[in-house]
Amino acid sequence: MNPYIKSLMDFFVESSEYFAVGAIAFLSYFIIKKVMVRYLHKLFEKTENNYDDILLESNVFSQLAFIAPALVIIYSSDIISLPKHVTQIFSAYIAANITIFIVRLLSVLIKIYNTFDISARRPIKGYVQMIQVVVGFLGIIITVCMILGKSPLGILSGLGAMTAVLMLIFKDTIMSFIAGVQIMFNDSVHKGDWIEMPAFGVDGVVTDIALYTIKVENFDKTIVTVPTSKLIDNSFKNWRGMQESGGRRIKRTIVIDQSSIRFLKSDDIERLSSFEIIKDYLANKLQDDIDPTGTDINRRRLTNIGTFRAYVKRYLETNRNIHKEMTLIVRQMAPSPDGLPIEIYAFVCDTDWSFYEDVQADIFDHLTAIITEFDLRIYQHISDKIRV
Repeated sequence: MNPYIKSLMDFFVESSEYFAVGAIAFLSYFIIKKVMVRYLHKLFEKTENNYDDILLESNVFSQLAFIAPALVIIYSSDIISLPKHVTQIFSAYIAANITIFIVRLLSVLIKIYNTFDISARRPIKGYVQMIQVVVGFLGIIITVCMILGKSPLGILSGLGAMTAVLMLIFKDTIMSFIAGVQIMFNDSVHKGDWIEMPAFGVDGVVTDIALYTIKVENFDKTIVTVPTSKLIDNSFKNWRGMQESGGRRIKRTIVIDQSSIRFLKSDDIERLSSFEIIKDYLANKLQDDIDPTGTDINRRRLTNIGTFRAYVKRYLETNRNIHKEMTLIVRQMAPSPDGLPIEIYAFVCDTDWSFYEDVQADIFDHLTAIITEFDLRIYQHISDKIRV
């Protein structure tokens, strides 16, 4: 046979083989992308749970469609006599796509886990991100080894000598991972906790706990990200205990002008006895060897400041917005040049900020107005402006 004709025939045979393999590779992509993945999506749409819906939104299975054509070409390499370096490139392409698929699938698992209530108390995002870093690192090594035609085990064994360098490169990752483990086992921070870290301008609610950072939405709607390791290195305040207790503390003082403090007279006692909430208090005091007239200096006498303290305590005890099972104290503090502080220490029965502020304001509005009934004055600095 004429050598030219034979060469031409060989060319057409090889071309037809390349064409056939290319057609099968394209067909495999089409079948997985347009048929199998779509069928899987329709199947998931019929289920009642929401977990497969998250898989649909992520479109993670579409990544597998990129692997199929490369597999067809590799398994057909003997038929079409592909050069070794081309086969290596396609093998590396498959390894890279499998790595991307695993990383994306792990991200989907985080989203599914976050739909459970336990995710707020036991966040796993940081640990999964750590796994993603390891998977990505190994995927890069395997991909490079595929291109070079080297064994991944040889390179991985050689990394032992580079441990110190790797420790330096991944220092922040390792520290963040250890911090995340400590946070989880110490139960320090949950998603949804209100935390304060003045050094980092943090005063708000934790919205996300990741491997490297914790994201906080401050009450002024600004977003602050803090390195996870900083929660271990620095102190912070977590208000979760207050939120879980069901009560929010009031701790404020009313400073009394000490020059207005005096003994009660008999007509003062008679007038104040008309106040229903201290009526029994005054009656009991008068039975305890109390001199209402002040004629006997050796007997005990009632004071307007003591009676006011009793009034404040009973007023709080009868207030439906004050938590009855938590500490309630009305006490005198040490006198200062500004006067005698009367501190109120109590808990509002709701932790909502707006409700708490309303209740606290209502209480001090009332006490500020009623204090004149006890012939007491609240201390106030004199203005440097002379009123005409």
